Amino acid sequence: MTHVFLLCCLAFVLPLESCRTLSQAVSKGKQKESARPHGVCDGLCVDNSHCSQPCPPGTQGNVGFLCRKKKWHKVTDTCQTLNAFNIFEMDSHLAQPLGGNLKIQDYAEQPETISDILMQRCPKDLSCAIKNIQQSARIPGNIAVIVQLLHNISTALLADVDEAKMQSYSIMANHILNSKSISNWTFIPDRNSSCILLHSVNSFASKLFISKHPIDISDAFIHTMGATVSRDDNGKNFTFSMRVNDTSNEVKGRVLITRDELQNVPSPSQIVSIAFPTLGVILEASRFESTTVNGLVLSVILPKELKRVSLIFEKINKSEKRRTQCVSWHSLESRWDQKVCEMVQEDSQQALCKCRPSKLFTSFSILMSAHTLESPILVYITYIGLGISICSLILCLSIEALVWGQVTKTEISYLRHVCIVNVAATLLMADVWFIVASLLSGPVIHHKGCVAATFFVHFFYLAVFFWMLAKALLILYGILVVFHTLPKSVLMICLFAVGYGCPLVIAVITVAATEPGKGYLRPEACWLNWDMTKALLAFVVPALAIVVVNLTTVALVIVKTQRANIGSSMFQEVRAIVRISKNIAILTPLLGLTWGFGIATVIDDSSLAFHIIFSLLNAFQGFFILVFGTILDPKIREALSGRVTSAKWISRLSEHLSSEFSCHPTKGPS
Repeated sequence: MTHVFLLCCLAFVLPLESCRTLSQAVSKGKQKESARPHGVCDGLCVDNSHCSQPCPPGTQGNVGFLCRKKKWHKVTDTCQTLNAFNIFEMDSHLAQPLGGNLKIQDYAEQPETISDILMQRCPKDLSCAIKNIQQSARIPGNIAVIVQLLHNISTALLADVDEAKMQSYSIMANHILNSKSISNWTFIPDRNSSCILLHSVNSFASKLFISKHPIDISDAFIHTMGATVSRDDNGKNFTFSMRVNDTSNEVKGRVLITRDELQNVPSPSQIVSIAFPTLGVILEASRFESTTVNGLVLSVILPKELKRVSLIFEKINKSEKRRTQCVSWHSLESRWDQKVCEMVQEDSQQALCKCRPSKLFTSFSILMSAHTLESPILVYITYIGLGISICSLILCLSIEALVWGQVTKTEISYLRHVCIVNVAATLLMADVWFIVASLLSGPVIHHKGCVAATFFVHFFYLAVFFWMLAKALLILYGILVVFHTLPKSVLMICLFAVGYGCPLVIAVITVAATEPGKGYLRPEACWLNWDMTKALLAFVVPALAIVVVNLTTVALVIVKTQRANIGSSMFQEVRAIVRISKNIAILTPLLGLTWGFGIATVIDDSSLAFHIIFSLLNAFQGFFILVFGTILDPKIREALSGRVTSAKWISRLSEHLSSEFSCHPTKGPS
């Protein structure tokens, strides 16, 4: 078995299987791309062309360059000093036969000879490779060699990893995890190297055998802790404190396993946890492109019966208020994933996450948004605009109540104003719940209250669109069907079924389908999730579909009214239909445009302009409905004018009678 292991150590020059998806290059490394030295590549620099040059003397490999904006920039680097023959310590009389220009293939037919030599010089604790690795330069080629070696070691050893082997393995990994090597990871041709390293370390640690005494192996850039647990324990707590850069600042991470969780594991069982202060930067957030790791990366190797673990991450960047996400590294897809973790509590210093570890998800961290849009302009626009919107809607409903008898004399006018009142009422409720949701959003999300607020915001905003759809269907019914074939009560039932029934069904299905998996809410706000479950589509798709239907209806009305022969009996109803169409033609694009910019803010959350336009349009929707749905309606203005004239006449009559009474008082009985 040992012979096989040593042969596998030498086989690291063979290609490794790639991760299924590529992790992105390290952002810090991108910023440190090297320009081509003068006179290296022949010919002119043409954009997107490539060239290469040999590595400096004493190293093997080459350096690749890419032409961008008429300048050569380094993109790959395979320069290395380590290889299969000098990575292990050997006596001077043995070094020569294994050096020079000889290749590993020359010894492939003599595995026993190679194994015997290595068995004589390499003890069982893997320490024979430590010295040469620690003395090697942290150049990209050497990093790739060490990653491949660690991968093969973790694959070759099937069991019986003791503390000594784990110590040697950690020292080798620590060398390439050093903060000074981060920029060089960018130039490794195989962009999968970082995920291979994480998988290899976790795989090797999973074979660690822990006796009665806890294991604590601490290096600067990798810290491993392990212990045995039983059902009688009160819980387990692994606390790490590590430097994330060259400064003296330390960041803490903690793995917490409660007593209740330990009741599910067989006794005795062993638990291993590993902390990485720099690996998060190396891995980077490959799925969430606008995010960066803001804490230690914590790996946990747990018994399969242990279903839940709590993790506390101290934030690296505490100064900026940005949205934070609890995430786990998907080992097959090589990306950060939100599905198995939820944020329990957060403040400016740290975040508490609860996660469900499994074979696919063993490493966890927190991500911080790269952009923060907590602009005072957005806050002022939102709250001032919503205040104006709410006042406008209350005024709209008041006017409708005041003139109701005068403007609902025909059946179609009655149904039209029913739609207007419900559009205003649902938008009023949506604005109120929007304010509630914004108050519940923030660094610490009150989950149950946030779910309720999001549900009502979703329902009432959908109801606004569906009542606009009800108005469009009312027009189609009036044009295409003889209007009085159905009783008014039946039409009212149909309108309310469309206006409230449809959005209620959509909102209930959305929360029922996504909330059990904690995919209903956005991580930083009380609103429908987009990144994980695309729950926002349950609002966007119906709303935009209604916009299309409504605009098509308006076009149909224009065609029909131009061609139709209008009789005197239908004149009032046709005029009512035209008024509804004008109302729809104005309000539908405004509502659709509002949420069109809402989608833009989701796609590009770093654009302040999109957020400002969306906030303006969204906050003043109530004002739009007051102006275009009520004030500009000639029938309502006429009814209001009549009420005002009547009020003035009554006031003057009251004043006249009062003056008459004061001038000629009634005499009482003598």
